[in-house]
Amino acid sequence: MARLARFAWAVLIYNVGVIAWGAYVRATGSGAGCGAHWPLCNGEMVLRAPAIETMIEFSHRATSGVALISVVALFIWARRSTAGGHPLRLGATLSLIFMLSEAALGAGLVLFQLVADNASAARAFAVGAHLLNTFLLLAALTLSVFWASGGGAVHVDGSRKGRLPLTLGGLALLLVSVTGAITALGDTLFPSASLAEGLNADLSATSHFLIRLRTVHPVIAVMVAIYVMTSAWQLAHAASNGRSTARLLTWLIAGQLAAGILNVLLLAPVWLQLVHLVLADAVWIAYVFLGAETLAGPAPRGVVSPESAKARKVSLGHA
Repeated sequence: MARLARFAWAVLIYNVGVIAWGAYVRATGSGAGCGAHWPLCNGEMVLRAPAIETMIEFSHRATSGVALISVVALFIWARRSTAGGHPLRLGATLSLIFMLSEAALGAGLVLFQLVADNASAARAFAVGAHLLNTFLLLAALTLSVFWASGGGAVHVDGSRKGRLPLTLGGLALLLVSVTGAITALGDTLFPSASLAEGLNADLSATSHFLIRLRTVHPVIAVMVAIYVMTSAWQLAHAASNGRSTARLLTWLIAGQLAAGILNVLLLAPVWLQLVHLVLADAVWIAYVFLGAETLAGPAPRGVVSPESAKARKVSLGHA
């Protein structure tokens, strides 16, 4: 299972990279680089003298295609390497499901032209839904890594201590991430020339709703950060497990808050938006790991390795 665990890690890390590149597509206004066409780019299979926006969008589609293939490979490998009932099968299956819905949501953004300069409520909703699905995909991939690495099945019954605070923390992180995605959309569509100008626009009743929503995300982010850090350490100490993950989670949240402050002060430059997003992904991954460590039971059995399968065949032949 060691090779499978390393592959699962590689798939997870690669998908974080693809997510960051997708944010770059949005931040640079390149989402319409291939026109209202999907999966073709401007109705063509082979690009001819493409513009820079087209290259950015096309490269995102190409890397997303590789991400889909990697998740399919993880699904097949997990099915072939484990027996029925092994939790890794569930993780790989969920990863494939959310990867397919991720592709469908991305295609919908393009086909319904919810890209580029579109500032409608429909686009804000679609961006939020896309981010939510992305985080569910990362959660499934993270659990796949945990189970491929020998982690036990996660129990969500009421007898497990920490189930409620973990659930509340997870929902809160999803909420703050969705508001962050919508805030980033507002920063892209309505950039400010100065911090004072941005604050005035945020507080003006006549501003576009995406601008006024920018004041919501920082408040929610601070509240959620305090709750998650506090509950994470309480759970880690109570369960005598996951302390290293809780420590990592604390540092990641601190870094995320610092990046958020810089994002406001520097007027959301593209590179800092990407850093902010990658840190959000890392916080979520660490939180899912902490939840798995807290709620996991004994290490599962039922692993089918090529060596054990071969030995079983030989013994059956002698019998």
